[in-house]
Amino acid sequence: MRHYSLNAPAKINLYLEIIGARADGYHELAMILQSINLADQIDLHAANTQTIRVFCDHPQVPTDESNLAHRAAVLMASNFPTAFSNFGGVDITVKKRIPVAAGLAGGSTNAAAVLVGIDLLWGLGLTQSQLEELGAKLGSDVPFCIGGGTAIATGRGEQLSPLPSLNNMYLVLAKYKSLAVSTPWAYQTYREQFGAEYIKNHQDFTQRTKAVHAAEIVQAIAVQDVEVISHKLHNDLEKVVLPAYPQVLQLRELFAKQPEVLGTMMSGSGPSVFAIVESKQDAETVKEKITVAINDSDLELFVTQTIGHGIQLETRH
Repeated sequence: MRHYSLNAPAKINLYLEIIGARADGYHELAMILQSINLADQIDLHAANTQTIRVFCDHPQVPTDESNLAHRAAVLMASNFPTAFSNFGGVDITVKKRIPVAAGLAGGSTNAAAVLVGIDLLWGLGLTQSQLEELGAKLGSDVPFCIGGGTAIATGRGEQLSPLPSLNNMYLVLAKYKSLAVSTPWAYQTYREQFGAEYIKNHQDFTQRTKAVHAAEIVQAIAVQDVEVISHKLHNDLEKVVLPAYPQVLQLRELFAKQPEVLGTMMSGSGPSVFAIVESKQDAETVKEKITVAINDSDLELFVTQTIGHGIQLETRH
């Protein structure tokens, strides 16, 4: 029986700007995405039938057709019916380490791992660009999760421009287990409150996107200047999420008060909040301080760091 295990890293946003509304209903975005070494493990086993099944060790993760990993396998089967017919279905086991509903692309990175894994299982020989094109049909974060590292993402998030890898920047990540923020709600609320400020035409979209490529945070990433990166963090969605979710605001404010913290921000649509520090020791110190200050078993805290890759093969049998 053929089997692949893949490492599927989470991602954070170092920058998220909402530029305007697109004709397809999505938002025109400019983001800087960054992989971190907090990761799920995805095991793929070739099945003897034409079925696709998902298993997961986390009770909040659905294992039916709504799971993005399942949808990724169905997409591969529909795009490569001959391979699906020849090789059969697949059993997908998700060993969940990334917090659920956290704004860390947990579902997207699982789907990315399935695309990569099935490409290997079926011997398709797809390029990264081809896998990213397939991933864009599943969700805006999936293309980035395939290659990972550090990248500017534009359009609705699927158009990627790689940046020099930002490796070994230490982070403390915090998320309340029981707290979830709806991404559609966050964007819709932002549209309602700030839509009058949107850039209106495509030419101006292009100009604004070019400006992001030359932004100070991009220049700081190029030279690995962690202090400047930390000071230039930006997330438009904080404007609507923080007022509506006081626990997220409290986390952010508490991180900001720690002398070891260089910068802090909510990731994506939240509710995860991360803090950048200089060293692993500082990260452990901040983690301990937050644990003592909040003292809530519902709060998860992780020490992690930035990495220069996305989906990676762990084992092959």
